[in-house]
Amino acid sequence: MANSSTPGSGRRKSSSSPTLADVAAHAGVSPATVSRVLAGNYPVSRSANQRVLRSIRELNYSANTHARALAGVQTKTIAFILADVRGQSFADAAHGVEQEASRRGWLSLIGTTQGDSERELALVQLMREQRAGAVILIGGVTTEAADYRVKMTELARSLHSAGSLLVLCGRPPLGDDVPTAVIEYDNEQGAYAMTSHLLSQGHRRILFLAGPERQSTSMQRLAGHRRALHDYGVPDGAELVEHGVFTRASGYQLTKNRLAAGQDFTAVFAATDVVAAGVYAAAAEFDLRVPEDLSVVGYDDVELAQDLRPRLTSVHVPYEELGRAAAKIALDSQHQQPGWTGDHRLFTTHVVVRNSVSRHA
Repeated sequence: MANSSTPGSGRRKSSSSPTLADVAAHAGVSPATVSRVLAGNYPVSRSANQRVLRSIRELNYSANTHARALAGVQTKTIAFILADVRGQSFADAAHGVEQEASRRGWLSLIGTTQGDSERELALVQLMREQRAGAVILIGGVTTEAADYRVKMTELARSLHSAGSLLVLCGRPPLGDDVPTAVIEYDNEQGAYAMTSHLLSQGHRRILFLAGPERQSTSMQRLAGHRRALHDYGVPDGAELVEHGVFTRASGYQLTKNRLAAGQDFTAVFAATDVVAAGVYAAAAEFDLRVPEDLSVVGYDDVELAQDLRPRLTSVHVPYEELGRAAAKIALDSQHQQPGWTGDHRLFTTHVVVRNSVSRHA
């Protein structure tokens, strides 16, 4: 029997790469209609558009001409996608990916999202079309709407069925049944340990400078902070949490605003070292000495933590190791074996004590 598809017949059974004609037959439309949907520059009925897009997903169709010519062969290319290349933690993780890829003779591609989930989806889809051997998403994710999770799950399945792999590095998994590799670090426990350190030094009024409210990294660090307060019997006052973004400017402005209103805290836990640098700057404007007048701690333990004066106490995250592990899993053929359902690895964090905390009487 022929392996051709008919409308609504389900997934295409042929082992060869699907063609535009296959998509048209599966959707019950003409090849010209499929072309119009792909181009997006010609009117197509909503019903036809939905059928074509559904068929593209179900057939794992790649519109890229070069990819089709490869007849399903993956390229020795690993793509990593991150929010911003300027962040030191992102850069360290990306460096780990690139070093491992280079060692194995693979090429690396990089894409940035600027925190835009739609752009992230588009980049992953592009890498799927380009037949990237693996796609690594680096960094936290904003608590996603249901449609984002559905779309990313579909992309993960599509990549895996094509012999590629989606790797989530430093972010939560999509679900137990989604064929991905997840490389995480103990974000919450790191924050718990840092807040415990401040509490052990006598601090009870700790201002926590968080990132965006619905961003996974920020949420996990705030959860660890709050759990430590609870375990020490210290009230978790909402007035001691400020949300911003992971930048020096945000740390500076949030701290400046709080100090202008009157200092009602003895320590600041900045969600990243970069945010902590902004805290230092604001404290200096108010003639406050770190740590004599204000204790400050950060998170990530990037090189900046050792360059600040006094040197910053921070939570160490092995970002380069995370990136290297992500690349090793992505380039390993194990995920192509029958029955593979995913891989989840957790790295530990620890507090690096330096000179930015003093004991509070």
